[in-house]
Amino acid sequence: MSIAAIVIIVAAVAIVGAAVWYVALQRRHTDELRTRYGTEYSRAVSELGSERRAEKELDHRQERVEALDIRPLLPEQRTRFSQEWRNVQSLFVDDPGGAISRADGLVEEVMKVRGYPVSDFDQRAADLSVHHARVVENYRAARDVAEKHRRGAASTEELRRAMVHYRELFQDLLEDREHPVERAVERPVERELPRPVTRSVSEVPLDGRPVIRTNKDVRP
Repeated sequence: MSIAAIVIIVAAVAIVGAAVWYVALQRRHTDELRTRYGTEYSRAVSELGSERRAEKELDHRQERVEALDIRPLLPEQRTRFSQEWRNVQSLFVDDPGGAISRADGLVEEVMKVRGYPVSDFDQRAADLSVHHARVVENYRAARDVAEKHRRGAASTEELRRAMVHYRELFQDLLEDREHPVERAVERPVERELPRPVTRSVSEVPLDGRPVIRTNKDVRP
């Protein structure tokens, strides 16, 4: 076999090896993105039309958020926001629509204090997906209900589900998921919200102590 033939064979093997390595690397990256973003990955693929475009977008999101000055809440800020949330949850008994509007504003305020830009909702949701992917789709659903309520078209059941979604995001934002090494052990998220028609509400505050509120407690 001539030297030229050997060179060609070696070059071909190197090219094939490099191609296999590249495919394996890309597959690993895809798996990491799917694990990190969950349903948000599928949403990006559906919106952009291909995995390649979706992965480029998700990588861009991470780069953008890493460039932001995202800060954990100070203890006094956590305490204040937790109390404000309890007030919102109590309001839901007598005024579900008003509670949804206040919940939407409270979530936005927490994001702003933490350093997230909040001027554009779509960008806000995209930024949140980097570290809060498990709740961002529900945030979009809750925001849709809030907008529907402003038009006077949201049902009580839709408002109840939206309140649950807002609460999950709110509690997620109180945790410092952006800096996992420093983050304290996360608290469990309450999954059920009582329906307004019962005229009472059982809530589990962020401090973990159960509190029972009745109409007598929440009315002036």
